[in-house]
Amino acid sequence: MPIAVRMLTPEDERLFASAAPDLFDDPIDPAATREFLADPRHYMAAAIEGGVMVGFASAVRYAHPDKKRPQFWVNELAVIESHQRRGLARAMMALLADAARDAGCFEMWVGTEVSNTAARRTYESAGAAADDEPFVSYVWDLDTL
Repeated sequence: MPIAVRMLTPEDERLFASAAPDLFDDPIDPAATREFLADPRHYMAAAIEGGVMVGFASAVRYAHPDKKRPQFWVNELAVIESHQRRGLARAMMALLADAARDAGCFEMWVGTEVSNTAARRTYESAGAAADDEPFVSYVWDLDTL
């Protein structure tokens, strides 16, 4: 069965109900899905096989007061295990890069763990270059502060 890789629109909300098991970290929240798809700053590319989402890459376009043009931050990339190593992740990243250019962004970036060699290979094969400066992530648990 052919796999379609394309950008999602608000009309694609139904795809989330039929996403492959283990594609997303947590159960899909319909209200959050509608909010995400309705916000023009949010982007999602998806790999779809037979009406089932088997991969996705999400991103956010954002502007900052000291930047002349917006940036594009890739939030998450996932492909179910049975569909990995088929070029789906690279194809979704290419769609996001096209969307970022179309949105007037000057840069697209993503962070990942040093140990996540699969993600690093994917990003590099999609044209990204590793930054020379190490990346450290900090998290605030706002429910406990």
